[in-house]
Amino acid sequence: MVKKLKALANSDDKQLADAVRTSAQQIWQAGLGAFAKAQEEGGRVFAKLVKEGTELQKRTQKLANGKVGEVTDTVAKMADSVSKQAAGSWDKLEKVFEDRVSRSLKTLGVPTQKDIQTLTKRVEELSKAVATLSGKKPAASRAAAKPAAKKVAAKPVAKKAVKTAARKAAAK
Repeated sequence: MVKKLKALANSDDKQLADAVRTSAQQIWQAGLGAFAKAQEEGGRVFAKLVKEGTELQKRTQKLANGKVGEVTDTVAKMADSVSKQAAGSWDKLEKVFEDRVSRSLKTLGVPTQKDIQTLTKRVEELSKAVATLSGKKPAASRAAAKPAAKKVAAKPVAKKAVKTAARKAAAK
């Protein structure tokens, strides 16, 4: 086209103007054709991009949901582990507290439940022995002996008195 224009430039101006006009018209028409083609192709490209974007979004959501599930499981396991550690620590603290209270009560001379049970058993045996030695039937049952045992447990000096009474009964 450039060669054609140069050749026409040598000829007459009117022919040159016609050639330029024709060339400009062809360029304009080529641009319109390119625009129409871009619109046509653009619609298809846009639809294809929307489709690919939708697929990508689905894959991303699936992956994200999987990761959320993993994180939830991990957090639940960690919470369970921390809970177990806290419970273990609480149990240890409770045991230490119970041991200290027990030692303090022992230091003060407060009898334990085991001591009270032992004394109750011994009082029952002594009551039977006294009843046997005195020739009477043992009237005290286990239910009646329990309140008496509590009184004995409350007064440590009563243990001596029971022994003394048993000796006196044995001497008769």
